[in-house]
Amino acid sequence: MYGYSGKILHIDLTTRKTWVESKPEEWYKMYIGGVSMAARLCWENIEVGCDPLAPGNPICIANGLFAGTPVPVGGKYGMASKSPLTGFLGDSLSGSWFTISLKRAGWDGIVIHGSSEDWVNVFIDDDNVEFRDASYLVGMGTTDTEETIREELGDDQVRSAAIGPAGENLVRIANVSNDGRKAGRTGHGAVWGSKKLKALSIRGTRGVQVADPETLLQLSYDILQAAQGPHTQKYRILGTTSNVLNMNKLGLLPTNNYQEGVFEDAELVSGEYLHEHYKAKTIACAQCPIACEQVGQLKEGPFAPAMGHIEYESLFALSSNCGVSDMEASIKAIANCNELGLDTMSTGVTISWAMECYEKGVFTKEDFACEKYPQGFEAEFGSGEAMVTLTEMIAHREGYMGDLLAEGTRRASEKVDEERGTETYKWAMNIKGLETPGYDARALKTFAVGLAAGTRGGCHNRTAAYDPDIKGWVDRFSVDETRGELAKSTEEYAAVYDTLPLCKFIRRCFTGKADREGAWPAIANLINATTGWDFDYDAVDLIGERAHTIKKAFNIREGWTREDDHLPYRWHHEPMTKGASAGHVVTKEELEYLKDIYYEAKGWTKEGLIPKEKLVELGMEDVAEEIGV
Repeated sequence: MYGYSGKILHIDLTTRKTWVESKPEEWYKMYIGGVSMAARLCWENIEVGCDPLAPGNPICIANGLFAGTPVPVGGKYGMASKSPLTGFLGDSLSGSWFTISLKRAGWDGIVIHGSSEDWVNVFIDDDNVEFRDASYLVGMGTTDTEETIREELGDDQVRSAAIGPAGENLVRIANVSNDGRKAGRTGHGAVWGSKKLKALSIRGTRGVQVADPETLLQLSYDILQAAQGPHTQKYRILGTTSNVLNMNKLGLLPTNNYQEGVFEDAELVSGEYLHEHYKAKTIACAQCPIACEQVGQLKEGPFAPAMGHIEYESLFALSSNCGVSDMEASIKAIANCNELGLDTMSTGVTISWAMECYEKGVFTKEDFACEKYPQGFEAEFGSGEAMVTLTEMIAHREGYMGDLLAEGTRRASEKVDEERGTETYKWAMNIKGLETPGYDARALKTFAVGLAAGTRGGCHNRTAAYDPDIKGWVDRFSVDETRGELAKSTEEYAAVYDTLPLCKFIRRCFTGKADREGAWPAIANLINATTGWDFDYDAVDLIGERAHTIKKAFNIREGWTREDDHLPYRWHHEPMTKGASAGHVVTKEELEYLKDIYYEAKGWTKEGLIPKEKLVELGMEDVAEEIGV
């Protein structure tokens, strides 16, 4: 095969044995790579009903089809496992040189089984696998871990994915870091920690063979040229941090734990303010000509020194949503998360829940006692010091509060409500246990069903259903019969990019429009030049449907029901009072209607289950036998 090796590497941490699984070409045509292939590997290898932190939950990594080729923004891989936050499939994407090393080592994917007795760094050196002692790495931050491994092996070409102290301490909102990028959300870091897997390092020395190098090079050059034009300009200058003021204007910027959608000090935590006062540089992922990531640096002041990779989702969670208008505190909190191995979004939303609990008298100052503040501290909205300190406490499970918040908002609220007779679940902002993103869905009705029905939980990246609302294709404040099909089509559109995977920021660089008509023929050409296949528009379209279906099937097998497609209590019952989105909620009746028409658009049953004939139609006969109705 071109573009692939046809080999999946299996590694058992318990027995220290490895084996190679060969996959047929038809399997690759079905699942391609990224989150789709990683989800399929989960389907094939995870013990049904297992505890996410038990040995029966393997880590499944799937390379990208275009990794190691000239295709712009194609240097990504997918990671999946059963999420310790949701109990359903947790899938992540990360762009870095790690995936290129994996491709050059000759592996399309890796499945890591079991758990190690001692901390281990698994080193893949082309065909060889070495289990190296990692006890001396325990306690190190993510960057120091990666650099120490390279120094020890004496080769700058070695690339590692690693966890920080948060993953070591089984913090359920921990992530996995590689080359400064993150396989974030859903708690992969805790899964690694449960296996005592500190790092996975790879050295690949082989080339990548494609079917038609000349055509692929020309296609890639054309995209690269377009990526330097107006379609990506906002990403190149301010990155995604430009969204802060945009969302604030629309009344959608989460503020004080989603109590409001307008932050009075938004200017002070905006991308423009970051760019003017604290920007150190802009960096790019592997194979990326756009370079959207903003790096903020503090050289002086109470939070210095600090350097953080600043994205919109990190910034909203650790500024406006905690009521914090001090950009220096936000940079420090984000830098802490980066190095300690914490998901910035879940961390910020969880901290904001704790702040609201404090302001409503559920928690006292003493509940926040830690080594730095033995008597506790005031954890009110707006306190940058409290926010920064809590990132450190969570990563180390320090004190009552650090240990509690390390569980995420769903488990933390359940524990507090049971112990104290409170109702903090009403402001625990999560869907299926995964904390919500930086767009308030009370005034985005299409996005609301995209979030509620999402297989990952509260995630903006696996559905593009905010597009019809924010861009004015529909009235974002109302519900009508078009929303089911819109949620379905935007979700599957996003899944195509997540499967190849390609960064979605390239989507306008095919024809200038972010739609199927322009992108799918161009993507088909890229696939065919890489693999020698004969993909067309319809074949590309099926990539997204299959990708979403295998993830949904996994969740159904793990016990998903219609009730799991929910929204936070606040979005049903508490309208915002300020800004352009004030006065709106998504009623429970609206959500149930939206779910009905969404399931219908997907071709599922009224209960949201997948008919056997639908699965067979997609070529998933074995899946149909297990969960089809």
